[in-house]
Amino acid sequence: MNPHNRQLATLIAKDFFAKKDLHMPSVSINPIVGKGFVNEVWVAEAVGKKIIIRMNDEDSRAEKIYLKEKWCIEQASLVGIPSPEILELGVRDEVPYMIQSFKNGVNGLEYEADPCELWRKIGKYASLFHQIPVKGYGEELKDAQRGEFYSPPHPGSDGSWNGYLRYNINSLNDQDKLLELGVITREESRQAQFLFQKLAKKKWEFGLNHGDLSLKNILIDGSFSDHSLHVTLIDWGNAEIGPVPHVDLMQLLLIQMIEGKPDEHEINAFLEGYGLSSAILQETRELFVLRSFDKLRWAIDCSPKDITQFADIARKAFTQAKVS
Repeated sequence: MNPHNRQLATLIAKDFFAKKDLHMPSVSINPIVGKGFVNEVWVAEAVGKKIIIRMNDEDSRAEKIYLKEKWCIEQASLVGIPSPEILELGVRDEVPYMIQSFKNGVNGLEYEADPCELWRKIGKYASLFHQIPVKGYGEELKDAQRGEFYSPPHPGSDGSWNGYLRYNINSLNDQDKLLELGVITREESRQAQFLFQKLAKKKWEFGLNHGDLSLKNILIDGSFSDHSLHVTLIDWGNAEIGPVPHVDLMQLLLIQMIEGKPDEHEINAFLEGYGLSSAILQETRELFVLRSFDKLRWAIDCSPKDITQFADIARKAFTQAKVS
C-alpha cells in the first residue's frame, strides 16, 4: 500500500466522521489486502463505527467508474440484492475515492461451506439485476437518470452493438494480425466470420451485467446450516450493458479458463440458481469467441504487454466453441 494513500485515507475518514459530528482524537486505518486488484481498500474506524474507503490513483476513469458503481449498487438494492451503502464520492489531492458502509462477513474465497451453494445464490442475484431497466450498450454510464450506458467509438466501430459486430467481422481478412499471431488459420478465419454473421442476425436481450461475478466479490454473514446466510454482492466496477445472461456467463468461462474455477459443478449451480439450463452455455461460448477476438484486437492496438495472454485466451475460446 502507498504510504501517501494511507495518510490520504486517514484524512478522508476524519473529514467524513467530522461531518457526522463524530469528533474523536484519532482514526484507525487498516488496509484490506488481496481483495482489490484495481483499488486500494481501507477500513477506517472511530468510536466503534467502521467505513470502507476505496481509492484509485492509477486509472484516469476512476471517478466515472465510482459514479457507475454507485448507480449499480443503488439499483441492485432496489431489487432486493444486499449491497453496501454508498456514503460519499469525492476527489482528494487528485485521487478519486468512494466511501461505503462496512458490512460484516467473510469473503467468499474464505468461506468453508460448499461453494455450489454460494454460486446458486449468485445465480439468483444475477437473475434479478439482469432485469433492471437500462438503455444503451457498453461499459460507461452516460445518464444515471435514464440508466443509459454507452461504449466509446474507435476506428472501425461507432460504439454500437452493430458496430462492434461489423468491426470484428470486417477484421477477419487476409491482413488480419490474428493470422500472423497464429490464433487462427485462414480456414478458421472463414469459420469465425460465418459464426459472427450468425450472431449478428440474432436478437439479443440487453441488460445490466455485473462484469466480475466471483466468490471474491461476495461477503457472507451467517451459515447455510441454520438458514441465516446473508450474502452481500460488492464491486460493480466492471459493470456493463450487454447480452444477458451471456456477458456474466462469459466472465465465468474466462476465469475458469485462467484459474480452473468455478468448475463445471459450480457453473451448473449458478445456472440452477438463475433458473437456466446448461443449453445456454454453447451460445455463450460462441459469443465468447467474439469477445475474446475483440479483446485481443484491443491489446494489439493499445496494450502490447497483454497480447500473448489474450491470444492464448482467444485460441482456447475458439477451440472450446467447436466452431466449424
